[in-house]
Amino acid sequence: MATTEAQWMLSVGLIEKDVNGDTLWVWCYPSVGSDLRQVLLRKCCLTQESRHFRTFVFGQYSRSWYYISTVEVQEPTALTKVTHFSIVVTSKDFNPEKYAALSRILCRMYIKHGSPVKMMEAYIAVLTKGVCQSDENGSFLIKDYDVRKAYLAGSVKDVVSQFGMETIILYTALMLKKRIVVHHPRIEALLEFTRALPALVWHRKDWSILHPYVHLAEVELEDLKTCPGYVAGFVDPEVSNRSDLFDVFVSLPDSVITVSQSAKDAMAMGKLHKDIGHVIVQSAEDSEGSDSQVIKDISTKTKEVLATLVALASECEDSKVTLEALKQHHFPPATENFLFHLAAAEQLLRI
Repeated sequence: MATTEAQWMLSVGLIEKDVNGDTLWVWCYPSVGSDLRQVLLRKCCLTQESRHFRTFVFGQYSRSWYYISTVEVQEPTALTKVTHFSIVVTSKDFNPEKYAALSRILCRMYIKHGSPVKMMEAYIAVLTKGVCQSDENGSFLIKDYDVRKAYLAGSVKDVVSQFGMETIILYTALMLKKRIVVHHPRIEALLEFTRALPALVWHRKDWSILHPYVHLAEVELEDLKTCPGYVAGFVDPEVSNRSDLFDVFVSLPDSVITVSQSAKDAMAMGKLHKDIGHVIVQSAEDSEGSDSQVIKDISTKTKEVLATLVALASECEDSKVTLEALKQHHFPPATENFLFHLAAAEQLLRI
């Protein structure tokens, strides 16, 4: 049997656009629920709503990841009545590079054979053996795609280069498990920026907070609202008016970060934030330092803050921090406020 990683795959599906301009979900293995199917049709760039052709997108819905590769059919092929098609892989794990590579092989197989049978065989081979090999279509080994590589593929340096000291707002929001909404009209820019943000809180290694491609559709927003804190990407500018969806709003085209009125108290900044902000900026500006070095430097600072919190908790009953215990240490107001909300986020607060 294959490694656990292979067993994280849930399904493979096929969406086609024919010569009449109709887009249809034509095949999947195993079955995919109707709700998810509608979401995936909306995400693939072949429906009427989509004006732009995108070769690869990914996102999360209902605690499953989806990866969609789209190809324009060039004549001559076995697909005589199809102009474009999308291969959709769903899985339990976040690893865009892994599933982009697998999808490319599945796309080549479909173009060559014009039937999903070969694709299903390749999918089952990966599921059972962790590998699919084909001389003409390339080979795929699941063990080549380490999850840490996927986590480090986003560039924290690019985030800091765009926002400078204001990156501390994003760091604070992530530490406190707040809701961050990011807008950019180009999905590629959204995917690149949002996937880097969970690395600012590396101690959690939690990319399940990432929802990089969300539409303002009720079923998707309801799903998003079940998550206590998230990083959500939207291409629709209308999202800026949906203050019910965010504590922090990031306009990527304008390089502007806005904290919502309701989150201003929890997000109040002080000397501690300024110190962390300087560490982030100085590390990111080091031209010889890598992204992983920046993440390491931020993580070291985070560990110091968490060590303070754990030490405070150890003095208290049940190893849980109370507001009274915090006040006895006479921290500056903004630091006390941050530690209080951080204790709640880290489940170290006694209610």
